[in-house]
Amino acid sequence: MASGKVLIYGGRGALGATCVQYFKNNNFWVGCIDLAANESADVNIIVDRDADWVSQEQSVLSQVESSLKGDKLDAVICVAGGWAGGNASKELAKNSDLMWKQSVWSSAIAATVGANHLKTGGFLALTGANPALAGTPGMIGYGMAKAAVHQLTKSLAGKDSGLPDQSLVVSILPVTLDTPMNRKWMPKADFGTWTPLEFIAELFHKWTKNEERPVSGSLVKLITKDSKTELVIAE
Repeated sequence: MASGKVLIYGGRGALGATCVQYFKNNNFWVGCIDLAANESADVNIIVDRDADWVSQEQSVLSQVESSLKGDKLDAVICVAGGWAGGNASKELAKNSDLMWKQSVWSSAIAATVGANHLKTGGFLALTGANPALAGTPGMIGYGMAKAAVHQLTKSLAGKDSGLPDQSLVVSILPVTLDTPMNRKWMPKADFGTWTPLEFIAELFHKWTKNEERPVSGSLVKLITKDSKTELVIAE
């Protein structure tokens, strides 16, 4: 008998795959939503990258419904996203469009999945970004998209947002994640300031089990120094 059921949106990425494996290791049924399958998941819900936002939402909802067979979810965890740099002088629309698709489309669809399939007291995780609490002139499209996720988090925590009663919705706000790709592109960085993926997976597991939960609507900064990570609630 599984400990519970969770969906990981972006379960093929570095952080998502770590979350899939962590929950599997803790005896959860795990569904993966992504552009491609994660073979470790119990169910894979494939998103068509060429479909528009509405079509993606309809397709994901339909596949989730058929996968759950009437069961409710303990958590919907959205760690889909990406990064693009650039200022207003060149390709702002192109970069912003990509960031919107990767961060905002996925977060909004995850919210709709949560509203329809989370159990009472369930957990919805979204992924914001610490730099997007202020101006991001060197990565404007990224900053706009992540700021939208922060706003979505606050809205979903409010009364009549559509989420089930006593739900927890939180955005994690990492600075830099310790992923193989980041190590490849930034080999001389101080890895002691990068947040380990396992730390985040463990955090999500705790919150799913209703342990040490922050207030709903919190934007939780993940600040890592000397390889130790602390949680700081953004004002």
